[in-house]
Amino acid sequence: MPAAESPPHEAAWPPLPLAGWRDTYATLHMWTQVVGKTRLALAPMENHWWQCTMYVSERGLTTTPMPAGARLLTVDFDFIDHLLVLRTDAGDTRRLPLVPQTVARFHAQYLEALRELGFAPQMLARPVEVQEAIPFAQDEKHAAYDRDAVHRWWRALVQSDRVFKRFRGGFRGKQSPVHFFWGSFDLAVTRFSGRAAPRHPGGAPNCPDYVMVEAYSHECSSAGFWPGGGPVDEAAFYAYAYPEPEGYGACEVRPAAARYDSQAREFILPYEAVRTSPDPDGALLQFLQSTYEAAATRGHWDRDALERKP
Repeated sequence: MPAAESPPHEAAWPPLPLAGWRDTYATLHMWTQVVGKTRLALAPMENHWWQCTMYVSERGLTTTPMPAGARLLTVDFDFIDHLLVLRTDAGDTRRLPLVPQTVARFHAQYLEALRELGFAPQMLARPVEVQEAIPFAQDEKHAAYDRDAVHRWWRALVQSDRVFKRFRGGFRGKQSPVHFFWGSFDLAVTRFSGRAAPRHPGGAPNCPDYVMVEAYSHECSSAGFWPGGGPVDEAAFYAYAYPEPEGYGACEVRPAAARYDSQAREFILPYEAVRTSPDPDGALLQFLQSTYEAAATRGHWDRDALERKP
């Protein structure tokens, strides 16, 4: 049987203009926080809060199995059939349709499904890392859901996840998985120098400072993808270092479309520049590698010990 042809760039890396799905993005952000709080409640603590994250799956996003006593619970966002699927190790399942609805309704239906399956995790029922932290049960503001836009965003996540995992292969020091942070709604991968970092000052909106102190306990170079917002009003790849070494922002990075944003204190590569490149994978890998090299060189990392030679 002949191998399937690779999809064209336009299909693999779909267009994702922020203006076209801003309201849906805001709603979906809150829905992922509702589910993400379940991981925060059930999963044992790991360094840098890595136990809280979700992961890209073949159909959407997954919590992976979460322990609740002797039982297991998995919650999946299915962005193909547009369902929220809850499964247990006993074989019980609940499916909730992903349709235009308020966060309050989504939250209520989700809690009811958990109760029907015999789970009652203790969760702080309001969002974090957002300026307007409306309690989930009271959020009647966010209610949009554009199936096509969500599917395109997930397809962009799939491609980003794939390339980020290739990038991970060049490092043998401590590094994170490729994982999705529902607080900031971004897919990220992080490398560490092995040295402790200065205490982080905190300051994330509606988020206790101790969260950021734990997240940035050690020197790191982090990169990721998010739909845009704040000083960068478009879907983009980003890279930053903590602590930011002297001269980091002045480093030349690749490809040519990348720039340093002094307000965000991050290197930015527009998603559109990657999507329309003749070689999207190559463009993104250039960005990941060159921004890492800027952090590692300027930060005096032991690159010979940390990097895997080709």
